[in-house]
Amino acid sequence: MTKRPYALTIAGNEATGGAGAQADLKTFQALGVYGSLALTCIVSFDPKNDWAHRFVPVDAQTVHDQLEVVHATYNLDAVKIGMLGTVPTIETVARFLEEHTPKNLVLDPVLICKGQEPGAALDIDNALKEKILPLATFVTPNHFESMSLSGMDSITTVKELEQAARIIHEKSGATVLAKGSIRLEGDNAVDVYYDGNTLEVLETPKIDDGAVVAGAGCTLATAITGYLAQGKTPLEAAQQAKKFVSAGIAERVRSNAPFDALYQINQ
Repeated sequence: MTKRPYALTIAGNEATGGAGAQADLKTFQALGVYGSLALTCIVSFDPKNDWAHRFVPVDAQTVHDQLEVVHATYNLDAVKIGMLGTVPTIETVARFLEEHTPKNLVLDPVLICKGQEPGAALDIDNALKEKILPLATFVTPNHFESMSLSGMDSITTVKELEQAARIIHEKSGATVLAKGSIRLEGDNAVDVYYDGNTLEVLETPKIDDGAVVAGAGCTLATAITGYLAQGKTPLEAAQQAKKFVSAGIAERVRSNAPFDALYQINQ
C-alpha cells in the first residue's frame, strides 16, 4: 500500500466546480494527496440575475462535526482554509484549530463574500483577521486582500507588492505569497514570496485572451497545501504551485458563464 499525504480543506462549495471545495479536492487528487473536506457554505451563481452570488451557510455545529471526524480519522499533513462565510463558523474553526494545531495551515483569506450584506462582510473580515490569521503558517492574499491585510491604499508595482508581503508577514508571522498576478502591468503574472528571511518574486507569462478564469486563487492555495503535505519547503511549494496554476489556466474549461474554469492538471 502506498502511503499518501493527507490534507483537509475547510471551504465552501461553488456549484459550477470552478472554485471552492470542488477545485480544492480536484487539486489534491491531481497532486496525489488524499483530500478531505469540511464544508462551510454553499455558493451558487444566479444566471437569471447577472450571475450574482447566492450564499447559504452551513451551521457552525455541523462544521465542527466535520472537523472532528476528519481529525479522528486521519493524521493530517496540512490544512487549507478557504471561505468560512460567517462569524460563528470562523469562531468554531479557530477554536478547533487552536486545540488541534496542524503543522501546515494555509489560509486563503477570503475577505469578501459577494452574496452577503456589506455589514456582515465587514464583521467576517474582522473576525478572520483576529481569529484565523494568527494561526496560519502560510497565507495567500490576492491583490485586494494584500491591500486590506497590509493597510496599504494601493499596490501598483512589484516593489509595493514586496512591501505588502513584508507587512503581512510582520503582522501574522506567517509565510506570505502576495498575489499580484495579472493585476500589475507587464507581460508576466507576478507574485511575491516572503517568509521573514527569503524574498522571491515569482513570475510566469500572462495567459490572456480576454477570458476571466475562475478558481486560480483557490487552486494556488490548495496546491501549496498539497505540496507542503508532500514535505516540500514553503518556497518549493509556492514555486511549484504557481506552475501548477499556470498549466491549469492554459488548459481551462470553457463555459457559458462570464468566466471559464481552471482545469487542475499535474504536468
